[in-house]
Amino acid sequence: MNCEQVIEFLADYLDGALAADVVSRFETHLHACDSCTAYIASYRETIRMARVATKPPMLEAGEVPEELIRAILASAR
Repeated sequence: MNCEQVIEFLADYLDGALAADVVSRFETHLHACDSCTAYIASYRETIRMARVATKPPMLEAGEVPEELIRAILASAR
């Protein structure tokens, strides 16, 4: 497996959707290629940050300003 194939199979690898023989070749390449290992680490970090950034904040009752609630309700009319 080469670097181009690693990128091609990356999403399936992270999803656990690759056949065992492909995983073996994929991981063999990773052990020998610092660039692909770094690329996968940055890819995983990007996914983690995207999840954090798009996770809605959990608000407690009363934390939403009344003015905001009124504005939202007014815009929905």
